[in-house]
Amino acid sequence: MINQQLEQTIFNKSLPFKERAFAVFNYQFEHCAIYKEFCQQLDCEPTSIEELEDIPFLPIELFKSQKITSDERGTETIFRSSGTTGQMTSQHFVADLNLYERSILNGFQQQFGDVEQYCILGLLPSYLERQDASLVHMVDFLMAKSAHPKNGFYLNNLQQLSKTIYQLEEAKQPTLLFGVTFALLDFAEQYPIQMQSTKIVETGGMKGRRKEITRATLHKILQKAFHQNTIFSEYGMTELLSQAYFTDKGNFKPSSTMQVLCRELNDPFHYVEHGTTGALNIIDLANLYSCSFIATQDIGKVYSNGNFDVLGRMDYADVRGCNLMVI
Repeated sequence: MINQQLEQTIFNKSLPFKERAFAVFNYQFEHCAIYKEFCQQLDCEPTSIEELEDIPFLPIELFKSQKITSDERGTETIFRSSGTTGQMTSQHFVADLNLYERSILNGFQQQFGDVEQYCILGLLPSYLERQDASLVHMVDFLMAKSAHPKNGFYLNNLQQLSKTIYQLEEAKQPTLLFGVTFALLDFAEQYPIQMQSTKIVETGGMKGRRKEITRATLHKILQKAFHQNTIFSEYGMTELLSQAYFTDKGNFKPSSTMQVLCRELNDPFHYVEHGTTGALNIIDLANLYSCSFIATQDIGKVYSNGNFDVLGRMDYADVRGCNLMVI
């Protein structure tokens, strides 16, 4: 059953985020068996929830071992995280791709404006080699909405990508280049270009191809090679259907369907003050038919305006393929 009213609610920016989150929590408590069991093990019932911090956040590791879905919906597709041989990967059973695509567009427009004004390029070789990457679906969807004739993915042909960007720059065509970290570094070394109409959005991920570096170091390298003042980043993962973008303000701004809280590193049930380092809990309302309340293994800071930084990964966590997290 499609819960159309709730789907409209989660994107209704005129409603307070807390109100939207409570509506989703009540729905998922009733219709996501894994999440309900988790809440009940913590002696948590909907009647005991007064603040966002009272909501239980499901450990992200459970996406590796459990099918986290609503009992009202089937599965339209499954997104899987990348992983090394023998490593368990996360699986996100997505009930409604239209809902994901609406979330993609919502986050994109909030950061970059109308997608139809852009040419969209994707330098995502490690993801294009798979059929189940949510990042590829996101960029492919943006290309479809843009409909620019030069939209396209590039696997390893950096020379052709360089030619395309030169042509777009000559035409002063606003362009977005989404790129995985190691491929962007290869491109910067082999084909430095002075970009004025092109914005770079790095999506993280060395994939074992290069030594891990900090985001600040990466951005400096890309800024120098491409004569850019600002390099953008996209914060997303297999377990999330909403995105946040790293902006010229120096941290990530979540979309209107996302909010980030910061818990203590050694006590998952207590929260730290704004600007204090902790582990990130993410509310993603677009995860309506899975679980919207996720305790990640990312370390960071959350500020009073709702923006956040990602500073690293918890020591025992697997290296995440979709974000540059290592400091």
